[in-house]
Amino acid sequence: MDIGYFTRRMAKDLNLQNPSKIAIKEESGNSWTYKDLHQISNVYANKLREMGVGKGDRVGILLYNCLEYFGLYFAAAKIGAIAVRLNFRLSSKEFEYLLNDSETKILCFHSNLASQLEPVHSQVPVERYICLPNKDEKIPNWSESWEVLENGSTDELRSENIKLSEPVMLMYTSGTTGRPKGAIWTHETTFWFSAMQALKWNFTGQEIGMTTGPLYHVGAMEDIALPILMMGGTVIITKSQGFEIGRILGVMERERVNDCFLFPFMIYEMLNDPDIGKYQLKELKTIYTGGDPLMPWALEKLKEQFPHIGVVQVYGLTEGTPIAASLNPEDVFTKGHTVGKPLPLTEIHIIDENGIPLPPGEVGEIAIKSPAVSAGYWRKPDATQKTFVNGFCRTGDLGQLDQDGYLTIAGRKKDMIRSGGENIYAAEIEDVIYRLDGIREVSIIGIPDPQYIEAVCAVVVKDEGANLTEQEIIDFCKDQLASYKKPRKVIFVKELPRTPSGKVQKFLLRNQFSHA
Repeated sequence: MDIGYFTRRMAKDLNLQNPSKIAIKEESGNSWTYKDLHQISNVYANKLREMGVGKGDRVGILLYNCLEYFGLYFAAAKIGAIAVRLNFRLSSKEFEYLLNDSETKILCFHSNLASQLEPVHSQVPVERYICLPNKDEKIPNWSESWEVLENGSTDELRSENIKLSEPVMLMYTSGTTGRPKGAIWTHETTFWFSAMQALKWNFTGQEIGMTTGPLYHVGAMEDIALPILMMGGTVIITKSQGFEIGRILGVMERERVNDCFLFPFMIYEMLNDPDIGKYQLKELKTIYTGGDPLMPWALEKLKEQFPHIGVVQVYGLTEGTPIAASLNPEDVFTKGHTVGKPLPLTEIHIIDENGIPLPPGEVGEIAIKSPAVSAGYWRKPDATQKTFVNGFCRTGDLGQLDQDGYLTIAGRKKDMIRSGGENIYAAEIEDVIYRLDGIREVSIIGIPDPQYIEAVCAVVVKDEGANLTEQEIIDFCKDQLASYKKPRKVIFVKELPRTPSGKVQKFLLRNQFSHA
């Protein structure tokens, strides 16, 4: 059994009941029915097999949000290949590392992302580059046209004896060590996570859900979208660039969206939009949000302006169940300081340094156990052994459970900055800045940002006589990292505050420069 079940089952059932039922629709209006999704993913799968892609091979997906993204993901699953979903915002050097680490065999990308691949395309193990035209950008001469994946056979593929326990996707997530790690999602992990959400929120197949994030995120595909598809509903996908809240609200109104995932900063923009009153959002029943708790004023304003809309706040992480806990709409004003209770089939323990569960009210590390916990990190046994213990994922987050089982987050993952819906890890940026001549010491912290919650700030100690400027450091980071990871502010100091054991006291830096 494989993830292709999603398309096989619904194409068969709905072809008899409602053959015109839309599975996926772009905000532009382009759409695929369930039959389209099934047959087109079959075409892609057969073509990939003709190219020599087999069970266990990695197929890279470097695309903006589009129908083809789903088609390629399901195609890889149907032949037992592993989809490597890549963040299109990364730099050339980051792509070089990820493609080498995953040993991606085939990479499918949008033409206007070619410039990021150009410097490294010959330094990675990719055998064939498949280019999907976008914005009239030319197809580079080192790649092939997307046409090689089109106009093929829609025939059902013969079974590859795919096991539920085998990988279907790698999702790279940065960490405190500075190097991204590929969280392994199996067919089983993905099935269970979809089922857990369907159980929790009673999805019936009548939903029209909308995802506003990029599909390289589990928050845009595995959260909400896949469970709605599993039940036979419709998923609306928004374009990847140029976020405008007015445009998003217009899509919600036009498509009569029922369920939508919005990051907190999107909700703030929505509530501050002077034209909010002109949008008819009568069909919108639930807004799901996560990453950061919603400010109390936002909850109050949502209740006042849209009393029919429920807000579900969620907590989780890519490798440890992306939605491990959720706060029901009826609890937001009495338990709004928490992230709610565990999802169905999910256990959450608060543990001490030795892994021993702590009683309610005590603060410790959050550990999560569910059928949706990752199988481990790709080819990183030491990191896997450290993070995944006795079926639990040790998150690195601090929290506490109250007597009623509600989870409160008491602290962030070490050195993590949350900006505009993205997790940014200090170690990764520090590693880059240390490569610059003239840097003696650097410490990366998050400082408050009115729009994106937090912004990256570099606190730097220069070598004596060094003439480095703030802009030089920012530009260097921009060349090495995704733009959203670069420091927005660089502060030069004579020394960094340290503990007697030599550890940098970042909390002192955050307090000192919180208004920078």
